[in-house]
Amino acid sequence: MTIKLKENERVDQLHRNGYQIIQNKDGFCFGMDAVLLSGYAVVKQKETVLDLGTGTGIIPILLEAKTKGQYFTGLEIQPQSVDMARRSVALNHLEEKIQIVEGDIKCASSLFGKSVFDVVTTNPPYMNENHGLTNPNLPKAIARHELLCSLEDVIREASLVLRPGGRFYMVHRPRRFIEIIGTLSKYQLEVKRLKPVYPMIGKEANMVLLEAVRGGKALLKWEKPIIVYKEPGIYTDEIYEIYGY
Repeated sequence: MTIKLKENERVDQLHRNGYQIIQNKDGFCFGMDAVLLSGYAVVKQKETVLDLGTGTGIIPILLEAKTKGQYFTGLEIQPQSVDMARRSVALNHLEEKIQIVEGDIKCASSLFGKSVFDVVTTNPPYMNENHGLTNPNLPKAIARHELLCSLEDVIREASLVLRPGGRFYMVHRPRRFIEIIGTLSKYQLEVKRLKPVYPMIGKEANMVLLEAVRGGKALLKWEKPIIVYKEPGIYTDEIYEIYGY
């Protein structure tokens, strides 16, 4: 099958199973946070996964490559991203393992039903009205700022679509940590694991990865942090391993 590229699109290598992904250089391209989340999420054999706000499909594609999950669904509201994600799925011949659905995160439980997924992942917009200027490029703005959904929308819908005992994985910013924990608790998602991410030793953490369980008991494990660079411009061995180099 020949997959046609549109204006300003390119194909990037993912260094996993020979997989590739289509991206638009003028749109929002996936970053390290999505790759780190795909390495952090645990997906067991025969489990089903929903990725909320999947963008161009990076997390479902990487999770299919890294795990033994049975089926992966990506939900995305922006038609251009949905189209790229679907073509990337076809490019990698993954149509029987991954589906991309166009729709609103706020309506996820209406679209898919309640208590239907074993795992939910998300790399949501980090910024609310209190954080930074909105990008004038609409696709980038939607990906970075809570224009179409809030943190609470994401967590509420994740809780609704997860089966009891199902796992929720998210990457976010430490500055919103208190809000995140409070909202997870509100929707019966108990945090079980936390892993901070530091750009370099001696710098402040700029990301946090978390696992929460629907209806889980209170037992939290702080995990060894990820250090991205061992010196400027040179990744640590752990980052190279996560990327699959």
